[in-house]
Amino acid sequence: MTHSVLDRVSPYLLLILTTLFWAGNFNLARAVSTQVPPMSLSYWRWTIAALLLLPFVWKHLIATWNIFKKNWLLVSALALLGVTGFNSLVYLGLQTTTAINGVLMQSVCPIFIIILATFLLGERATGLQWLGIITSLLGVVIILVRGDIQVLKTLSFTYGDLILLVAVLSWALYTVLLRKLPAALKGLPILGYTIVLGSMMILPLYLYETYALNHPMPITWVSMGSIAYVAIFPSLLAYWFWNYATAKLGAGRTGQFTHLIPVFGLTIATLLLGERLYSFHWLGGALVALGLVLSNWKSKAA
Repeated sequence: MTHSVLDRVSPYLLLILTTLFWAGNFNLARAVSTQVPPMSLSYWRWTIAALLLLPFVWKHLIATWNIFKKNWLLVSALALLGVTGFNSLVYLGLQTTTAINGVLMQSVCPIFIIILATFLLGERATGLQWLGIITSLLGVVIILVRGDIQVLKTLSFTYGDLILLVAVLSWALYTVLLRKLPAALKGLPILGYTIVLGSMMILPLYLYETYALNHPMPITWVSMGSIAYVAIFPSLLAYWFWNYATAKLGAGRTGQFTHLIPVFGLTIATLLLGERLYSFHWLGGALVALGLVLSNWKSKAA
């Protein structure tokens, strides 16, 4: 696992794979919400991920230790926002809300990223980027309401929805702050530091859930299989890809790809449950793709 490996791959392809992995994580978390406690899933996800990652990154961590000490506050904030906060809040929110409301919250993330990047980084969104955001968001909404605007009237929001909204804001801030990292920490070093620190930060929440709330995780094939998936694909690989793409493309362009999460989420559900793809799926998917093209369009002058 070296940083040079990703230099041979398009960052756009990496972002597509990332959102595919995260869509699987979202659907899995909802599916096992009654069998695997949220903090248990979050803690063991990142602990296993840290153990798998350390053999590949410990040399990078040692080599960048002095730089880390100078930027420990920023790195700790990234671990708290992107590892501990976002994932724990998503798993917690999915205990009391529906999958459709969850992916709807995820669709707000690109807007949060653009706004935060404007104020914190001075990255000004172009007219095409805003048009791309609106176009992709429209595509997502069409898919979520199944092409029927009347469906919006039946949506209801719960405490879990508010938790997911905070999770999305946490992820947006994480994505923007990645741009403030010194070059030496980008790539594998920041992946190693944030995963190790993030798993340590989740530990008190896991212990509280297990012992104070008397809600331990059962040892079953479902729980073990779920942890194996979330530790490897939406954790190690997805974060590695996302961090690399953010460094290459910037927070604004990278953030637009979160619109693919609900698209992939519905596709996964269709394949697993044998449901049909309807015309609104194709229309919504086309609008999401068009929005991504518009928001990532580079003029010759640029």
